[in-house]
Amino acid sequence: MSAEDLKDIPNGDSIPYDENEEEDEGVSPTDLSELLKEGTKESHDKAENTLFVKEFLKGRIRKELFKLAAVALYYTYSALEEEMDRNKDHALFAPLYFPLELHRRDALIRDLEFFFGKEWQDLIKCSEATSKYVERIHEVGRNEPELLVAHAYTRYMGDLSGGQILKKVAQRAMKLPSTGEGIHFYVFDNINNHKEFKQLYRARMNTLDLDQELKDRIVKEANLAFQFNMQVFEELDKIGQSIKDEVLDGGLPVYEGKGDIRKCPYYAAKLAAGDGSSYACHMAMALLRRPSGQIIMAACVATIAGICAWYFI
Repeated sequence: MSAEDLKDIPNGDSIPYDENEEEDEGVSPTDLSELLKEGTKESHDKAENTLFVKEFLKGRIRKELFKLAAVALYYTYSALEEEMDRNKDHALFAPLYFPLELHRRDALIRDLEFFFGKEWQDLIKCSEATSKYVERIHEVGRNEPELLVAHAYTRYMGDLSGGQILKKVAQRAMKLPSTGEGIHFYVFDNINNHKEFKQLYRARMNTLDLDQELKDRIVKEANLAFQFNMQVFEELDKIGQSIKDEVLDGGLPVYEGKGDIRKCPYYAAKLAAGDGSSYACHMAMALLRRPSGQIIMAACVATIAGICAWYFI
């Protein structure tokens, strides 16, 4: 990704949780929105410094990992929005119920159809880290619905802030269609002004009838939500370590010079199919990406140049 592509990212490598917005007028340090903002700063910093997020922001996105992240989001939002629907009339959550503006499940279904096809439901499963996150959301929704505020705040406010930067990075890095396929999750069609909506949401949070003890519990739950998100990121990082090869435009994985290439059934099949010239070309390009390959090539060029000079003298 070029520097031009990263111009929308402050400092080039961080996600603004509130887009450096001006402080809401009339907000008290004891208001829930301020307690959450201050009380989750450390967790937010840790989350954005996970390898998955840092690589994402640099535009180094492996499509397979991006697809798995969308799967994790699908299960997370399905649970969250199920519990929000269940508790939409609860006095300590009802003011924050904005299904038309915020719900993401349907958007994620569109993204999964794009990445996996019409049979996407048969091709995905809930990962271990995501399952723990989902279980906690259901536990809260059924037993302590007032704590749903923490999970809704952590997800939706992040989606409306840093998520908008991730949308641009993903679309550019993976060359996704300009029509929005694959990134519907990040598009809030029924919110005209993200900043104004977030201000409204925080104002609604501050009107909830909460004592200090409950506010503290909500902040604690929000930090727990960040931990669940980080566990999902760490799980994706581990999966990423097993993805050794990126796929080139021609469809052949890049060989990194490790191991015996003759033992790779993919390359063997290409050779057996009589595609030796294409294979050789791909191999040459792969080797040239390595410093040792570049040195060898430079030496070969110098040798050939010397022979040519001697011949024409």
